Amino acid sequence: MITRRTLLLGGAGTLAVGAAAATGWELAPYRAKKAFGLTADAYIPDAPEGRVRVDKVHSSAMGREMDLFTAVPAGHGDGAGLPVVVVLHGSSATASGFRAFGFGRFVTEAVRRGAPPFVLAGTDDGPAGWVADGSGPDPQRMVRQELPRWLADRGFDAGRRVLWGWSRGGYGVLRLLEADPAYARAAALFSPALSVGDPVFARRKALAGVPLGFWCGTSDPFYDAVRSLVTRLPDRPEVVTFAEGAHTRVFWNDHTLDAFRWLAAKL
Repeated sequence: MITRRTLLLGGAGTLAVGAAAATGWELAPYRAKKAFGLTADAYIPDAPEGRVRVDKVHSSAMGREMDLFTAVPAGHGDGAGLPVVVVLHGSSATASGFRAFGFGRFVTEAVRRGAPPFVLAGTDDGPAGWVADGSGPDPQRMVRQELPRWLADRGFDAGRRVLWGWSRGGYGVLRLLEADPAYARAAALFSPALSVGDPVFARRKALAGVPLGFWCGTSDPFYDAVRSLVTRLPDRPEVVTFAEGAHTRVFWNDHTLDAFRWLAAKL
């Protein structure tokens, strides 16, 4: 869509719009679209996928068959021996949709930019998100007890792991680490879905010594609660990024490579 702002750019801007129209909107390079204010879509790196799979696994903790997503960076075969970034998704996502988010490309691009190689892996949550609701499914037990075994069965170094979660998944990461601080070597939180009265605040002292990173948009509805938690934690997080943006894939994708580089260094 050409806006009044686009038309006023003139010259090079007109050429960029013409190129985008000629090649197709989604094929226009992201950096070119960003330079001319045309980035309504979320950034996905122009990098190849490695080995991306969605397997079926049975979870006793969840009482059902689950999707298990794994992405190995290009050039690293089946990922044997690689450590793992465990991802907990937000409420509108599923593990089967991770490929469409470009996660396989993000993993390859992070390694291309110097991050130590790693595998990205994740499953789905339950009826109450990443916490148990008392009805039976227990996603926390699944992540803590079953996921490491599934990853080890596929040849990954499941003992070396960090956590990444956004929105409801970010909240789940905090709850998991408060219950078991030794589960992961570090955690990256993207716009965790928090309210000041949540149990996370009451149990925050359990996070002492855990390397944490926070990324949240200043127009995000959870921004105030996230800032409040950051100021109340027993230790200052290693990374705190409050930047322009909202509770959207656009904001999260713009910061995913930063988070991956930081997390991979902890592995």
